[in-house]
Amino acid sequence: MSLIAELKRRNVFRVSAAYLALGWIVTQVTSTVAPWLHLPEWVGPVVLWIGMIGFPFVVLFSWIYELTPEGLKRESEVDRSGSITHHTARRLDYVIIALLVVAIGLFAFHEFRPAAETRMTVVARTTPGTAPSTTGVDRSVAVLPFVDMSAGKDQEYFADGISEELLNLLAKVPQLRVIARTSSFSFKGKEVDIAEIAKKLNVANVLEGSVRKSGDTLRITAQLIRASDSSHLWSQTYDRKMTDVFTVQDEIAAAVVEQLKVTLLGDAPKARVTDPEAYAFFLQARDMSRQYSAASLEQAIGLYKQALAIDPSYAPAWDGMAVAYFGQMDLGVLTIEQGLPLGKEAAQKALEHDPSFAPAYGTQAIFDAIIGRDYPAAVQHLQRGLALDPANVDIIGIAAAVARRLGRLDLAISLGEYQVANDPVSVEGYDGLGLAYRYKGQLDESIAAYRKLLSLAPDAGWYRTALGGVLLQKGDAEAALTEFRKEPIEVYRLGGLAMAYQALGRKAESDAAFVELMKKYPDTKPFATAAVLAYRGDIDRAFEMLETAARIHDIDLGALAVFPTFAPMHEDPRWLPLLRRLGLAPEQLAAIKFEISVPKQ
Repeated sequence: MSLIAELKRRNVFRVSAAYLALGWIVTQVTSTVAPWLHLPEWVGPVVLWIGMIGFPFVVLFSWIYELTPEGLKRESEVDRSGSITHHTARRLDYVIIALLVVAIGLFAFHEFRPAAETRMTVVARTTPGTAPSTTGVDRSVAVLPFVDMSAGKDQEYFADGISEELLNLLAKVPQLRVIARTSSFSFKGKEVDIAEIAKKLNVANVLEGSVRKSGDTLRITAQLIRASDSSHLWSQTYDRKMTDVFTVQDEIAAAVVEQLKVTLLGDAPKARVTDPEAYAFFLQARDMSRQYSAASLEQAIGLYKQALAIDPSYAPAWDGMAVAYFGQMDLGVLTIEQGLPLGKEAAQKALEHDPSFAPAYGTQAIFDAIIGRDYPAAVQHLQRGLALDPANVDIIGIAAAVARRLGRLDLAISLGEYQVANDPVSVEGYDGLGLAYRYKGQLDESIAAYRKLLSLAPDAGWYRTALGGVLLQKGDAEAALTEFRKEPIEVYRLGGLAMAYQALGRKAESDAAFVELMKKYPDTKPFATAAVLAYRGDIDRAFEMLETAARIHDIDLGALAVFPTFAPMHEDPRWLPLLRRLGLAPEQLAAIKFEISVPKQ
């Protein structure tokens, strides 16, 4: 009892209480302002650790020295009669009461404020060293991948998934120009200033945030930033259960629409709701599928099946599984005969369960056009998908590919230009646009498109060969040779070298490259090999190789009618019969109606 009395007399209990109350206030304020100020995530834990480490020292000092509002006093300076201690204690009580009032106020504000009042606009802040710049239009926005703030750093797929779902929701608002996922996610993990990101993507606003997931508890923080001065238009933190994840997505999308002063002409878009556990499997499967390896695609299909076992009617999971099957065919894990029925069935299941799910129509069109060369069916699916979601960049990219193969090159170019405008760092977009320009004979524009592509992905496979082919068509064999030598995929590199050396009159080197190509890759890429044979003037063997391509369902065969390298074969009497047998003759393609309009920018 004497120890407790002494602790009371020296105000140790009061000082400890005041310290704890003040520490709680500091941590709450830090957690609130850190997202606004773009502080690193370690700031909060560091503040907490400093508070914890400081606590025993405060207790020790309050024992050795009496901590009073007037300052520090040695124990010997204190009147042991208690008069000064009593006066000090009363003043410390006032301090404690004031701190507790502030703490309770912060708690009540954080927990009980109405939803409408939680949307906070903070004072405009310009990033140091960044000159304000106005880019894009007022209603343009890029959704950056949200940061995984979970303790185990094992929820990155979930944070990415939340970002993508928000992007998809916002993209359904016709008055907004929303940059596609490929471009928005290209900055993932990079230390790039918001203003620089906005400049590269040509947008006026950026939505970013973080996700912290622990069990079935979520904390999602989102903030909308105006690129011109890096000021926050809106910021909000949502502490919810997993069952509320779709409601949170709807609320964030609604807040962005409100802040960008968009007047909706119809109902606000809503997230597709499913079981939270199925949703987690779906997001993980989609993340695995995009890693695009034989192993990751197999894992993705397994995860999609787990999601569908919980919710068999969830259309996005069926569509995702169909895309994974296409990837397995593309990588040679499945033959066309094995994969095509699986993929088409999965895509059809998506549409049976949700006929309004636009991406599944695009997936169906891929199977119809790219693999099956059933262009009338592909056109029907594309027109239906774009009627549901006119600005869907992925569907527009597929439509551009179909338009190229049908010879509708003006339409293909318009669609490709729209695609790269709304997905400005998309490698696939620039590749498609480069092909469309090449087929139309606009070789300088094609070269520019491929130069832009290679500035984005200098080490990507195939694209050096694509650029080299355009340069050969233009007559610049030396420049083409330079590009072919840089091609990282050997089967394409050898074919390109064989053509470039042929154009330069270096026949021995051309023959050597071609012999090596046939020795190493006799059955690989028969369409590409047929193009090399046609360029070298070996027309008979080129026809034989095209028959092989038809037999194994080479997915590139659908471009046969428009691919410029086959020009030496066009006067051969076998050419038109082959095209008719494949459904690719000019009159067959011209008879297919393909009427879509390019969305307004």
